[in-house]
Amino acid sequence: MRAWQVGDVMTRDVATVVEATPYRKIVDVLADRRVSAVPVVDDFGHVRGVVSEADLLHKVEWMGEPHERRVFERPRQRRARLKGEAGIARDLMSAPAVTTFPHTSLVAAAKLMDREQVKRLPVVDDLGRIVGVVTRGDLLRVHLRPDADIRDDVVQEVLLRVLAVREGTVRVEVHDGVVSMTGRLDQRSAVDIAGRLAARVSGVVEVVNDLGYDFDDTHLPTFPSFPGRPAGVA
Repeated sequence: MRAWQVGDVMTRDVATVVEATPYRKIVDVLADRRVSAVPVVDDFGHVRGVVSEADLLHKVEWMGEPHERRVFERPRQRRARLKGEAGIARDLMSAPAVTTFPHTSLVAAAKLMDREQVKRLPVVDDLGRIVGVVTRGDLLRVHLRPDADIRDDVVQEVLLRVLAVREGTVRVEVHDGVVSMTGRLDQRSAVDIAGRLAARVSGVVEVVNDLGYDFDDTHLPTFPSFPGRPAGVA
């Protein structure tokens, strides 16, 4: 069962700038491409950093303010002042850039964005060269999958291929990404596995697992092990 990856949802036509790109040109790129940030790359396409609207706004914030260093200036204030003075991408960008790979799962990418408190990730190949950009909105596209496609994955990949459940044994319905499963399986462990795997299908919002079972195999008795004997042998 293949879950969606960053490469399935990322934007491949990426606007970039180089370290020497001037402030005004960066503003023009953001406006023309209708994006809120742009990766900064070197001559070989390696990502060096990212310039966002937040980085650019420091110049507006410091407009008309004296740029000399203040006494007891906090690190955050110093960074803001320096970016307010900056005129090219090298001095404006946030670096190093937080990047990801095309084969990264959407779950891992979402966790990375949350941990690093960023709204987008440049996507790079194994050599660090940019191949795309993925945003928070891109990650949400997985939940635009049609219910019929989600149901097909649950039935074909989870029930038939992994669990080898006889066709028609389990009734699967999907509404707005919510998967409902009813029916009866032989073992409780199979019911648990069906629920966990269904939840991993791309586009699933929630799983309502109403499957019953004939035998609870999750509490089988165990035998104490004795010296010189394999565990489970009396």
